[in-house]
Amino acid sequence: MESIYMKIEIHIGGKTLTASLADNATARDFASLLPLTVSMNDLFGREKYGDLPKALSENSPRTNRYEVGDVAYWSPDHQFAVYYHQDGESIPPPGIIPIAKIHAGTEKFNVSGSVKVSIEAVK
Repeated sequence: MESIYMKIEIHIGGKTLTASLADNATARDFASLLPLTVSMNDLFGREKYGDLPKALSENSPRTNRYEVGDVAYWSPDHQFAVYYHQDGESIPPPGIIPIAKIHAGTEKFNVSGSVKVSIEAVK
């Protein structure tokens, strides 16, 4: 199955957001961890990040830019982040690896403090 067609659901605050997985090895690794429930903390008022149970593949292109709605992997700490606010800052080295894109509803992450999120593959 091509992962570019794979959708995931992100459950947050009683809402369900849909995202499309990127077509790369890191995203496929991420999908293999689903379903996943994680507490996500806030960073810089622009992203929520959570710990993954294991490291993901780093065999995918990295970037130091993000867009609102991006879900990306931060390899130094085996974490993933959801970007909900664009502050114009670039991501420090080694950069992030995009794993998914949320289609709508990213503002649900724009709350103070941590959020509990569950993620699953769409059957």
